[in-house]
Amino acid sequence: MTEVFPQPVYRWVIVFAAALILALSMGAIVNGMSAFIVPMQVRFGWTRGDAALINFAGIMGLAFGGVLAGRLADRIGVRPVLIFGVVVLGLCYLAASFVTSLWQYYALFAVAGFFGAGAIFPPVMALVGNWFTAGAGLAIGIVSAGQALGQGGVPFGSSFLIEAYGINGALAITGAIMLAVMTPLALLMRPAPAHDGGAGGTAHDTEETTIPYNVVITRMSAAVILCCTCMSVPLMHLVPLIQDCGIPAAGAGGVFFAMMVTAVLGRAAFGKLADIIGAVPAYMTATAWMTAMVFGFVWLRSLNAFYLYAIIYGFGYAGVMTGILTSVRALTPAERRASAMGIIGMFAWFGHAIGGYQGGLLYDLTRAYDAPYAVAAIAGAVNLVIVSTLWRRTRTPNLATA
Repeated sequence: MTEVFPQPVYRWVIVFAAALILALSMGAIVNGMSAFIVPMQVRFGWTRGDAALINFAGIMGLAFGGVLAGRLADRIGVRPVLIFGVVVLGLCYLAASFVTSLWQYYALFAVAGFFGAGAIFPPVMALVGNWFTAGAGLAIGIVSAGQALGQGGVPFGSSFLIEAYGINGALAITGAIMLAVMTPLALLMRPAPAHDGGAGGTAHDTEETTIPYNVVITRMSAAVILCCTCMSVPLMHLVPLIQDCGIPAAGAGGVFFAMMVTAVLGRAAFGKLADIIGAVPAYMTATAWMTAMVFGFVWLRSLNAFYLYAIIYGFGYAGVMTGILTSVRALTPAERRASAMGIIGMFAWFGHAIGGYQGGLLYDLTRAYDAPYAVAAIAGAVNLVIVSTLWRRTRTPNLATA
């Protein structure tokens, strides 16, 4: 009995510790640099494309590093890989507080992404799923919501730190906080107990396995690179867009934080929607919501308008990440689900990097955000077309096995 009761209860420690770890780490590496774009432009004279490329370097490192870290975690365990990633990420932020050259930022954030965040995200998500043979969707939704809160909270906090302590001070404080908070949380991680159905889940967890595995991987990878290109434009460039309207950095950061707080609710709500209407239709609904609204940001001018619009947009956009996770879970067999998550996740991070960088590049070329946000809307629309082909296969048996 000692092996039965303590472990299932402990799974919730894993869930909430994972949520906090992803809040800080993903908030820092995925779009934490959004608060630094305008200050770097003012201080160093760099273009927004140059500054956004720092974020690109970090996310590309995360994309490639995550594939290797996931395999390593399967061989030696999650905890040592996770602790290594936490320490590297924190130290890279501390080191970034001492540099002033653009290439040094690129190098440090590439290392932070590859060896830091890359060693955190896939192992943590795999571990959370392994602790649940049933109800994993709720657990993944909570962890994903923590990530969403961090992606709003870290840039929001950074905007105040930059004003008070400057760019270098803000980076140093962020690095110190990550080391102080995430290291003890990483120590809480432990392997999941063995289950008869296997760590990946039982057969009933998979809804739609009739579509060939390679078809799922190919089409979902193409879809996520487009939908993440769409979502990353506001993630990286909403704060600068608002500042261009004459609104102070603190107000712009507040809008972004409000959007991400709403996203916490959206991730949970769309997880429930997936249970009701199916994973792929829920994913399509969230992507359609995001695509329909993303270009509207460029028409806004007042702080109140940005707040209202961002809250509505944030609730729907948030369902995209939940939709990706639940769709991969629904469309792939349990024994191959971890590898599917790694491959599709890599393409999702590619999309994040591409969207953030093209936003800065096109702004530099046009001196406005109309083109970047238009590209975001187009990418979201093409994503919908690709995902709809998967949805049609799930509804048509003779197509599903083709």
